[in-house]
Amino acid sequence: MKVFVIAGEPSGDRLGAALMAGLRTLESGVTFAGVGGEAMEAEGLSSLFPMQELSIMGIWEVLPRYRHLKRRIAQTAQAVTLARPDVLVTIDSPDFGLRVARQVKASAPGIRRVHYVAPSVWAWRPGRAVKMAQVIDHVLAILPFEPPLMRAAGMSCDFVGHPVVAEPLATPDQAADFRAAHGIAADAPLVLCLPGSRRGEVARLGPRFDEALMQLRDRVPEIRVVLPTVPGVADMVAAMARRWPTAPVVVEGAADKRAAFAAADLALAASGTVSLELAANRVPMVIGYDMAPLSRALIGMLLKTDTVTLVNLVSDTRAVPEFLGRNCQPGPMARALARLLDDPAARAEQLEAMDLTMQRLGRGGEPPGLRAARSVVEAVRRPR
Repeated sequence: MKVFVIAGEPSGDRLGAALMAGLRTLESGVTFAGVGGEAMEAEGLSSLFPMQELSIMGIWEVLPRYRHLKRRIAQTAQAVTLARPDVLVTIDSPDFGLRVARQVKASAPGIRRVHYVAPSVWAWRPGRAVKMAQVIDHVLAILPFEPPLMRAAGMSCDFVGHPVVAEPLATPDQAADFRAAHGIAADAPLVLCLPGSRRGEVARLGPRFDEALMQLRDRVPEIRVVLPTVPGVADMVAAMARRWPTAPVVVEGAADKRAAFAAADLALAASGTVSLELAANRVPMVIGYDMAPLSRALIGMLLKTDTVTLVNLVSDTRAVPEFLGRNCQPGPMARALARLLDDPAARAEQLEAMDLTMQRLGRGGEPPGLRAARSVVEAVRRPR
C-alpha cells in the first residue's frame, strides 16, 4: 500500500506518526510520502518541505503568507498526483489539507481521500462538514460525538480514539527526579506555562501568561514555573523566561516534558490539544486564548458553544475555567490559578472531569494509531 500523508502542525505530526506505525503493523510493504515533522520523519517519512511552514493559524495570520501557501498547495497536490498513492490522508490543518485534496480529486479522482480529525462543526461553521464531503471520502474522528455529524454530511466516519490516551506518562520517581534535577523542592507548587506551539500564539499569549504568573507569584512566592516548548518557538519561550527574577525551567525534549507534566501541580495553557495532555496527567488547569482582532471578531460571531476546552466538551462539564478573546487577561487568569491552589473542591471537580474525559476518549482500549490505521485500510478496500 502506498500512502501520501500530510500534517501541518506538531499535534498532527504525532497523529501521523502513530497512524504510520499502525499501518506498518497491518500492511507489509507499506510506503509513505508527504509532509510532516520530526515524529513522522522518525517513522520513515521524507517530508516534501518543512512542516513548520504550515504551522500558522487565524485569518489575519494567514494573509501575509497566502501566496506562498498557495504555491505549496499546488506543489503538494502535484506530488500526490505523480505518486499515485492508494490513499491520501490529510491530518487536521484543513485550510491546507483540504485544498490539496480538492486539487487531487480534480486531477486524480481515483485516489481515495481520508481526513484525520473531524472539523469542529459542533463549535462553529457547521457547513464545513458538507463542504468537506465534496472532496473527502472518509473521516477519522478523535472525539466520540463526531461520527454522526460527519455521516450526516455525506462521508463515512469512524471514531478511532484520541492519541492522548496512548501517550506514555512519566512515573512518580521520574517526576521526583525532575524536581530534584532542577532544584525544585518537593513541596513547592510547580506551575506549567504553555503559551502555544505557534509563533503567533507565543507572541500574543506569552506576555499575558507571563504577567498572570507574576501576579500569582506575588500571592504565592514559593511557586516555580516550568515552560515546556517545541523547537519552532523555543527561542521565543526562552526570551520570555529571562524576565523572571527566579528563572523558570525551560524544557524541550519529550522525556523532560513528560516528567514536568507528571511533577506539576497546576497549569496555565493555550486552548488546544494540550488540555488533554494535562488531563491525562491529572494536572488542574486554566485555559487562555486570543487571536488577531479580525480572526477574533469573525470566529466570535460564528461560535456555537460556550466553551472551547476539550476537557469541558468531552466530559460535558465546565470544570476548566477559560479566558478567551478580550477576557484573556492576566488578572482574572491569576485569580483562577490561585483558586485552584487554594480550593480543594475546585481541584477535585477538575480531576473528576479529566478522568471521565480519558475514559470517553478510549483509555484502556486498542491504541488509537492502530484503530486509525485499520479504519484507513478498510476505507481503501471498500468498494466505491
